[in-house]
Amino acid sequence: MAEIGRPCKFQDIEAFQLAIDNFFNECDAKGDPYTITGLAMALDTSREVLMDIESQTSAGYSDQFSDSVKKAKLRCHNYAERQAYLARNPAAAIFIMKNYGWRDQQEINHTIGDAIIIVGKPRPEDV
Repeated sequence: MAEIGRPCKFQDIEAFQLAIDNFFNECDAKGDPYTITGLAMALDTSREVLMDIESQTSAGYSDQFSDSVKKAKLRCHNYAERQAYLARNPAAAIFIMKNYGWRDQQEINHTIGDAIIIVGKPRPEDV
């Protein structure tokens, strides 16, 4: 039976990881920042494809590919955070952290008798 759909762009985990490592090495040599978009361009793919590989929604990619993308993204995030803090720009640091899923929200829970009062946006498990 013939396979349906486009074949995976990346077939070999070792070659994939080598391409990721080369991206970071080239950034270091040129003094360029680590970016997820830059990583995607170095791999001759799109940011969306990388996110699909990471979340394993792109068929045919193993846990190893997902782990490689997660580690590379983490390295890019770490770079961006460090640059924001080194620039001593709190707005940049806040922006970056919010875009990486951090929350800027205070939640206050009060209990009066049997009633629970939540001030702030309720979490899905509280609804």
